[in-house]
Amino acid sequence: MSAWAVGFAFFAACVMVLSGVFGAIAGFAAILENQVYTFRGDYVFRWDLTTWGWIHLLVGIFVAAAGFAVFTGQMWARTVGIVLAGLSAVVNFMFLPYYPVWSLLIIALDIVVIWALTVYSRQAAESMR
Repeated sequence: MSAWAVGFAFFAACVMVLSGVFGAIAGFAAILENQVYTFRGDYVFRWDLTTWGWIHLLVGIFVAAAGFAVFTGQMWARTVGIVLAGLSAVVNFMFLPYYPVWSLLIIALDIVVIWALTVYSRQAAESMR
């Protein structure tokens, strides 16, 4: 199981970096053009698209940075990664009416990242060396 745990941790780090970069790009697009996403239906979390742009830009940058940190195998990096993946899932849940398919995909990937980072252990990494 240890080889799988290490492999999934590296997969989680790659997913975090990619989803963070894509989230930052999506946020930057929303900041530059306020009409890039269309609101669908009535929803409690209906904020200005520029606000969502800044939220996605910042969360994306932090998730990507945490993904790079997870590559180090440090416990603090995994903890930060789990917290930021959870935050990313919540943010994307709130963003559902703007971009539903993308939001659901990122939520699913965040859940996989959280699982992979909780399965990984220091002993598993050391047994691979």
